[in-house]
Amino acid sequence: MNLSEIEELIKEFKASDLGHLKLKHEHFELVLDKESAYAKKNALNPTHSQASIQAPIMVEASMPSVQTPVPMVCTPIVDKKEDFVLSPMVGTFYHAPSPGAEPYVKAGDTLKKGQIIGIVEAMKIMNEIEVEYPCKVVSVEVGDAQPVEYGTKLIKVEKL
Repeated sequence: MNLSEIEELIKEFKASDLGHLKLKHEHFELVLDKESAYAKKNALNPTHSQASIQAPIMVEASMPSVQTPVPMVCTPIVDKKEDFVLSPMVGTFYHAPSPGAEPYVKAGDTLKKGQIIGIVEAMKIMNEIEVEYPCKVVSVEVGDAQPVEYGTKLIKVEKL
């Protein structure tokens, strides 16, 4: 709904015998009410002649807010209790830089801080996943080209 349609709806509502109108559509909600607390208070304590009082109309509208995209840093989440490197995003996990290439890591490998353990493809962008501390790979938890969610355990590690 655009502004002119809302204004037209308010005009029609004022002219009608309706006392309340509520309209919902996706992320938009509009509530029109002729029987507001203001109108009820003035009906009990009139200060002007009834002919000159026009009931106010309350309008509530909630529109989705527009947010500026924020650059995302692809730092894996590390579960401190179990020492897993977790996926920082939703996407597809790849063990190697290209099909048929050697995987970045395998069980038993010793890793340095910042070493790449795999790639998560999200929206056609390849995001390299790195470890944040020196560690040893205990096991690889996710298969190659497997879909992953935010927080999926990618590899189990042992801190050095």
